[in-house]
Amino acid sequence: MPTDNCDLKLTSSGAGTVPATTLSETLPEAAPPSGGQPPDVTLLLDMDGVIRDATVSPSMARERLEGWVGQAWVDVAGHISGDKIQRMMDDARNRGISAFRQIDQRFPSGLELPMEFTTMVLGDRTGMLVIGKSVQAVAELNARLIAAQQAIERDHWRLREVETRYRLVFDGSNEAVVILDTVDFRILEANAAALQLLGSTNRPNTALVGRNILLDVAAADRDAVHAMLVRVRERGKALGIVVHFGPDAKPWMLRGSMLPSDAGQVLLLHFTSALRPIAGPEQATIKALFDQIPDGFVALDSSGIIRHANPAFLDLVQVGSKAKVIGASLERWLSAPGADFTALLAQLKRHATVRLFRTTLRGELGTESEVEISAVKDNDPGAHNLIGVLLRDVSRRIAEPETGDLLRAALGPVGAQLGKSSLRKLVKQAVSIVEQHYVKEALELARGNRTATAELLGLSRQSLYAKLNRYGLDDREPAAQEISED
Repeated sequence: MPTDNCDLKLTSSGAGTVPATTLSETLPEAAPPSGGQPPDVTLLLDMDGVIRDATVSPSMARERLEGWVGQAWVDVAGHISGDKIQRMMDDARNRGISAFRQIDQRFPSGLELPMEFTTMVLGDRTGMLVIGKSVQAVAELNARLIAAQQAIERDHWRLREVETRYRLVFDGSNEAVVILDTVDFRILEANAAALQLLGSTNRPNTALVGRNILLDVAAADRDAVHAMLVRVRERGKALGIVVHFGPDAKPWMLRGSMLPSDAGQVLLLHFTSALRPIAGPEQATIKALFDQIPDGFVALDSSGIIRHANPAFLDLVQVGSKAKVIGASLERWLSAPGADFTALLAQLKRHATVRLFRTTLRGELGTESEVEISAVKDNDPGAHNLIGVLLRDVSRRIAEPETGDLLRAALGPVGAQLGKSSLRKLVKQAVSIVEQHYVKEALELARGNRTATAELLGLSRQSLYAKLNRYGLDDREPAAQEISED
């Protein structure tokens, strides 16, 4: 509460012109606090802080303060507020008036209210005047504001949770789903299955944003699709129709509905294939068996694009929906140097089959797994030239002790030379044995492919050839090697 409107003639030096003996004589000289609101509590104290008179506003008339007269103000306030009251009175004695301080004032009825007080010295230093205003309403407003902010925060996180669930369902759906703007029917969003339908598996979702959906509809069906979209926009829903959609103009059952969003209403389109082949009992059983294989299985086209994947493969690459891998290249998850997807395709091209191809599979969440791959290529000219790939997780397989035993046995004679040869000779001999062992193992892992062996060991091909000659592992002429590998 400002003090600019106060008509009391105060002084910090003790020289004043308003002698005050009682509160009733003093109050007419004082203007109400700011805003024209009278103080809720007014106290007249002597210079020692003892209450000589006390009045309350009509809004607090139920509080009888006669019992305060003769008591120190510090004693009638709450015990926690004693230090603040003492500082206010000291400030008033020294400077004539104190700053406003908030204290919890206890009343005779037992009520305890948060109040703001200021203290001022009367003109002839015969006493001090205390003016207090309840801030209970402000405290209640603060509490309501905090409660409202907490409610808004809870609603925000609840909305975020709903959005997360929507995103998981939207991205994980095996059906093509497209969201359109209701004004001009432009694409706002499309899930992975819709990207495959639109022939955009190699482009991000953002590449389709803003594209008119009618451009991907066969010319003969555009008027019917436009009429359906208008009907959905006006009525909220419409009967499904069969349309020819995408770059290959395949028939699809199209259904639409309205969906509320933060930006307003949007159109939600579902695409279901109208050419679902009727599989016989034997075909259905075979497909079910492939899906139940505990190892990952994928069917690829000739360029390595995934056309079918079983649930075990989805677990290996840490993807929750088949729609997110269909149309993607297997190369996306194979990352081992010298044993990547290019090396796998090269061996398939040369031999048509691959067995026990060791490599590393990197999942979408960053987990790496050691896998063994067996693959076969269909070379039938009348077929679709598909590639079947079986991936077995061997990262938890207990390593066979033979390799370690062979290396340990080879290093045995070196230990027997201790004391007979210098340390430098022993170390050089041990390094040669270890180097020879791992060059031979890498050569076996790469099935004799020198280029892949060099990549596995982190060597250049020239360095690899030198080591092969040094350890007698090169059983072919360099010219023959180059021809066979290229």
